[in-house]
Amino acid sequence: MKKTENKEHYKKIPTILVVDDNTQNLELLQAYLEDVDCKTVPAHDGLEALDVVAKQPVDLVLLDIMMPRMSGFEVCRKIKGDPKTTDIPIIMVTALNEFGDIERAIDSGTDDFISKPVNKLELLTRVKTLLKLKHLTDKLERTLAYLSEIEKQTQSKSSG
Repeated sequence: MKKTENKEHYKKIPTILVVDDNTQNLELLQAYLEDVDCKTVPAHDGLEALDVVAKQPVDLVLLDIMMPRMSGFEVCRKIKGDPKTTDIPIIMVTALNEFGDIERAIDSGTDDFISKPVNKLELLTRVKTLLKLKHLTDKLERTLAYLSEIEKQTQSKSSG
């Protein structure tokens, strides 16, 4: 891996998938996220969200729970159940605030959750924290892959 490739990768603007069947909620979340250096991609239901995740790299998902066709719980389970997408942080955004709903969200694999109506400061704080965590996790994975490659090269030179 070259130094210039690393620098370019760090400049990459994170992509946040915003999933909500209510257009007003979707637009509000996207407006709040204008204060974060990111690209937002909207999805109007769970199936559309899974399609986006399958087709492009996503750094974070803001996921409504109550949606037609597929609930946020189900979407979360599918994203977290796929080895290619399991490391994508998910924040569930929900009007549900019963303990059972929170427990179900955690059981589905969510990394965090925010209750509606959404507090902008709370949302931005959690988004920035999870984006930073995702960035560091990705950096660690790249470093481990790089070290593994060096180790293989060293072993092949010493055995050859």
